Amino acid sequence: MSATIRLTREGFGIELRKGPIEIAIDGRSAGSINSRETVEIPVEPGRHTLRLAAGRYSSRDHSFEVTDGEIVNFRCHPAMVWPRYVASMVAPNLAISLRRE
Repeated sequence: MSATIRLTREGFGIELRKGPIEIAIDGRSAGSINSRETVEIPVEPGRHTLRLAAGRYSSRDHSFEVTDGEIVNFRCHPAMVWPRYVASMVAPNLAISLRRE
């Protein structure tokens, strides 16, 4: 039994933070993703938590459930507008946008 997380790093405009973003599923490292890249990560069916991080900056935790054979799509990108970039200096979990599609 297996399911897949498909994560695409792409947004509009210019990324204010460059470099790879680390992927963690259920608190364990699952690789990284670079700008304009899509990665697929196999997971067991069930409930999982996805979090992205680049140094001290991160996304908020995103919990989801996946069934056998299902592909769950997410899109992410670092802060791309100045207010969010500045806010992430105080609240680091605002630095990376992560949403399910």
